[in-house]
Amino acid sequence: MQTEFEFTLPRGYVDKEGAVHKKGVMRLATAMDEIAPLRDLRVRANDAYLIIILLSRVIVQLGTLPRVTTRVIEDLFAADLAYLQAFYRRINEEGVTTISVTCPECQHEIEVDLANLGGE
Repeated sequence: MQTEFEFTLPRGYVDKEGAVHKKGVMRLATAMDEIAPLRDLRVRANDAYLIIILLSRVIVQLGTLPRVTTRVIEDLFAADLAYLQAFYRRINEEGVTTISVTCPECQHEIEVDLANLGGE
């Protein structure tokens, strides 16, 4: 069973030295990953903060960063946060990173891997 999934952020996290970190690894969430943040005062004050804590728990690698903290997630571009939220839902609900999409021009159905949407 696959428990870790690679991803590439659309924009990338920019650290304080200006280095951009795009490639990362997210693991499947555990029940405790989803329960523990509910006790956090930041979540009690603002429900939207739940995803910040949750992502900081399940992202095990982002570029060459030694650790992914809530501060790192807070400093992501909005497009990257939205990407990670969708990626989290996909791997935890479906267990895969691919989705079927239909070309709007030719109506041909293809498989797209969400892990590679950031490109390179």
